[in-house]
Amino acid sequence: MKNDLGGANLPALRSHNAALVLDLLRGAGEAGISRLELAERTGLTPQAVSKITARLRAEGLAREAGRRASTGGKPRTVLRLVPSAAYAVGLHLDRDELTSVLVDLAGTPVVTRDAPLDLGAGAPAVLSAAAREVRELLAGAGLAPVPGEGAGAPGPGGGSGPAPDGPAAGAARDTDIAPARDTDPDGRAGGGPSVVLGVGVAMPGPLDHPAGAPGRITGHPEWDGFPVRDVLARELGRTVVLDKDTNAAALGLALRSPAADSFAYVHLGTGLGAGLVLDGRLLRGARTGAGELGHQTVQLDGPPCDCGGHGCLEVLCLAAVARGDLAEAARVLGTGAAGLVRLLDIDRVLLGGRAVLAAPDTFERGTRAVLAALGLPTEVAVTPYAVAEGAAQLVLAPVFGK
Repeated sequence: MKNDLGGANLPALRSHNAALVLDLLRGAGEAGISRLELAERTGLTPQAVSKITARLRAEGLAREAGRRASTGGKPRTVLRLVPSAAYAVGLHLDRDELTSVLVDLAGTPVVTRDAPLDLGAGAPAVLSAAAREVRELLAGAGLAPVPGEGAGAPGPGGGSGPAPDGPAAGAARDTDIAPARDTDPDGRAGGGPSVVLGVGVAMPGPLDHPAGAPGRITGHPEWDGFPVRDVLARELGRTVVLDKDTNAAALGLALRSPAADSFAYVHLGTGLGAGLVLDGRLLRGARTGAGELGHQTVQLDGPPCDCGGHGCLEVLCLAAVARGDLAEAARVLGTGAAGLVRLLDIDRVLLGGRAVLAAPDTFERGTRAVLAALGLPTEVAVTPYAVAEGAAQLVLAPVFGK
């Protein structure tokens, strides 16, 4: 038997089945979930679930969380995820700021840092700063340093020695700091050091997701084709996943939504873009260029945009923000959102990004007003969800079969 979660009792799918079990453990939280419930919800046999959970316990990813009161039979032992068993790092490389976050296996932020960044300083300098930030983030959280740290470590340009200080980034600031521990306070199985699963990186698009390289970022064409993912992976000695900032945020938000949810995440910060989720799946497009909302032309004789076009949503919206006309910026943003609603037949739009969060009520009301005037019954809400957290989910999501 197999249910909608897709469990299957085949040895070749053991890792897939383990991901299903891990996802249910994560969803159960502190209350935990019994082996019988795991079997019922995955469609796996009790024997298969017992083998998977035994392996997860041996690897320190799960632990027993007590027993539930009997309802007539033997009390059920419940299991729960061990969040401190593993961590992931998320980086948001914005045009003028570097945000980094360390999240645990449950996706809960442990440490968040931000620092000034100049994306125009060039890929080698920016990636050196990013690698240095990852090392400092892990060291500050009490986790083992990444391989290759210190003198002699290969740099993004292929050289060696510590990453230089320069125009790429300034001193980082810590917020919401809660030091990570190498062992679970309750004593997790194995007792070994926590694992850092990898680093997720989010940056402005367009971006070639399979190649792990950005395209011609508006205002920064020098990044076009630079192998960001591979260079940073070599620098850190870790798995690195690269995606657009809007996609990363949309992925993180999708993981918090019902399985078949559809929505658009519209991000207004130093640029304007969208992340699209249809039927619970992130839409990247055939060439991973979906969601380039900011460069839709809405005024044929409008001002020139750095992308080469005229009257783009991005240039009009950012100009309104710059002159302090937030009502007009919200109207432009709502116009872009309306196009997405009509094209994709979605009924929810989430707004985020630095500019939106600086005046959330204005942008929410303005966007909703445009949609209502066009007869589009669409839910509009502002989300404070951080792109850097979504970047960390680029690493974590596959662990849970997402």
